[in-house]
Amino acid sequence: MRKNFIKILPVLFLIISGCEEKKQAQSPIPLVGAAKAIKQDVPLTVEVPAKITGSLEIQVRAQVGGILKSRLFQEGQYVQEGEKLFEIDPEPYKAALSKAFGALAQAESEVKRTERDYNRMEKLIKSGAISQKERDDSLSAYEKASANLKVAAGALKEAEINLGYTEVKAPISGIVRKEAQSIGNLVSPTGESGLLTSMVQICPLHASFSISGAVWSAINKNYRAGKLKLAQSGEIEVEVIMPDGSIYSEKGKIIFADSSEDDRTSSISLKAEIPNDKDNRVLMPGQFVRIRLVGIEYRGAIVVPSSALVSTPTGSVVYVVKEDKTVEVRPVTVELIGDKAVVDSGLKEDETVVSEGIIKVRPGQPVEVVLKSDEAKRPNANTMQDITKQQ
Repeated sequence: MRKNFIKILPVLFLIISGCEEKKQAQSPIPLVGAAKAIKQDVPLTVEVPAKITGSLEIQVRAQVGGILKSRLFQEGQYVQEGEKLFEIDPEPYKAALSKAFGALAQAESEVKRTERDYNRMEKLIKSGAISQKERDDSLSAYEKASANLKVAAGALKEAEINLGYTEVKAPISGIVRKEAQSIGNLVSPTGESGLLTSMVQICPLHASFSISGAVWSAINKNYRAGKLKLAQSGEIEVEVIMPDGSIYSEKGKIIFADSSEDDRTSSISLKAEIPNDKDNRVLMPGQFVRIRLVGIEYRGAIVVPSSALVSTPTGSVVYVVKEDKTVEVRPVTVELIGDKAVVDSGLKEDETVVSEGIIKVRPGQPVEVVLKSDEAKRPNANTMQDITKQQ
């Protein structure tokens, strides 16, 4: 009995193998979605958080001491450069100016007197009526009077400046913030009492933000390699995305990029200038927004859908459909831009890659392909998502 069983084993194996081969032969060829690698210009968009600041923020301080007499602005008001903000009691400085005028008049009179004396001495020295010492003393008195005149003129100028400082004027055009000193307070040019208020310039505004050092390096590297091009202006522009998701009406431009990477965050600090009108309070200093870099695009890049990428421990690969309809695994170097993958190496234009149903294919396996562009042309055609669900 055992001998008979051993004899029929090979026959059983042949039957089973034949059934399996027949089953494999009858397996349907998988239907997959595919896309051609196309060459096109692809906008590069980078979006990061940012904080809006004034293009200039300054403190307004008293430059002379005295009693704060009046405030001439509304807190939060936009004022033009040179407008009066505060007035410090000017009376002591008016008196000092009058005194300086008097001292200048005395000095001028003394110069005239000593000049006359010196001129007389010059005539007498020639006739031998006076000694050389008397003549030299007269000259010294004239020179001293001339020097005192210059000191008096300087004191007068200082008195005029101090009187002018009693009118505290806006050093820039911008918004005046809350007052730091109230009317009637004694202010001083030194110490905390000297701070009267602060101002912020909002025309234009600045946006401060950071970008990953790797991303910024890639942008610069690809730009130098000719793969990236900038807007016609030759500058990197930015869009401001408001907290509600709307786009601010004005585009800005990057005006500063740090020369070194922050070793704590591995990022590069940048600053953008945003045009703004003084009456437009939609965008204000202190706001947190998002900044999107625009005006950068890959020039003539090879592009495939990002859904065609398969991540592996050694990098990204795609499944390329060859002319005989079999699938080949191809390593690629890519950069993701939204739902697109910009291919640096590994693919050529017009090659076809599997973009949907990748899980159903294996290297060397034949596939039936439905190109994305063909789906729209087919009458009553289902989407590839529907086709995948039906399988």
